[in-house]
Amino acid sequence: MGCAHGKCCNRDSSTSDEDSGHHQRGIRPYKNKDGLTQRSLELVHVPSHNFTLQYSSLTQNGYYPDTTDRENQDSFCIKTQIQGNPNVHFFGVFDGHGQYGAQCSNFVKDKLVEILSSDPTLLDDPLKAYNSAFLATNSELRDSEIDDALSRTTAITVLVVGDTLYVANVGDSRAVIAVKDGDRILAEDLSVDQTPFRKDEYDRVKLFGARVLSVDQVEGLKDPDIQHWGDEESHGGDPPRLWVPNGMYPGTAFTRSVGDSTAEKIGVIAVPEISIVRLTPSHLFFVVASDGVFEFLSSQTVVNMVRYM
Repeated sequence: MGCAHGKCCNRDSSTSDEDSGHHQRGIRPYKNKDGLTQRSLELVHVPSHNFTLQYSSLTQNGYYPDTTDRENQDSFCIKTQIQGNPNVHFFGVFDGHGQYGAQCSNFVKDKLVEILSSDPTLLDDPLKAYNSAFLATNSELRDSEIDDALSRTTAITVLVVGDTLYVANVGDSRAVIAVKDGDRILAEDLSVDQTPFRKDEYDRVKLFGARVLSVDQVEGLKDPDIQHWGDEESHGGDPPRLWVPNGMYPGTAFTRSVGDSTAEKIGVIAVPEISIVRLTPSHLFFVVASDGVFEFLSSQTVVNMVRYM
């Protein structure tokens, strides 16, 4: 699982040299006995709106009792001062799946920000640049030496442009922001998981011929004609998945990803859903993390945990 978070509205009237640009405290990764790797808090000033963005990240292998040495396929990318602009910063988490999922996530986390950074229209039209970057990254992964026939990665990314967040999502990782409401700190989702639980996504992949079934349905333990699985919070670990019409693959539980040329034939696409948020003093911090976090913890629980870190 991977996670990156930023305190994004820490207004600062200081004009010292320390805050006039990217002040890096030093990237000091450390790993504890549980495989948790964390980077120390770092700071970057956003001069256009006079606040300091504080950010950090941590990652930990998921626990699989039968394969305790299983590779962590998640990766993350933090790139400040995109195109040399002190007001533009990028944060992303990428969750690889399949035999070559780790290679996919690492390729995409580098290539996506590289393409965004080289797009001259980025600041004029961030939405167009984001869409183009995701589709171009998907194409370049397809043309790379990585076998993505049954491997893929999700991507949840936040582009900070001054006081505005552009959140682009492909898959079931998530971004959430903490909002101060009186004495309460509330979690507000910045993205919507793209899974067959969503009727619009279910209908779209069905048009491409996808079979949508849980593993129990595929194995004959439950009626495959029942096309209702409750909601995402109560599926009990056996979510609906996508399968080719006459095969037992790919079995992806999300409807969008970067990579997976096989799943692409049944409607899995790399087109991001993009949301825009204008920051206010009520916004305290945001978190981007893989479903290795959000499969087990609600958005509110994650915000509560980060609040006291």
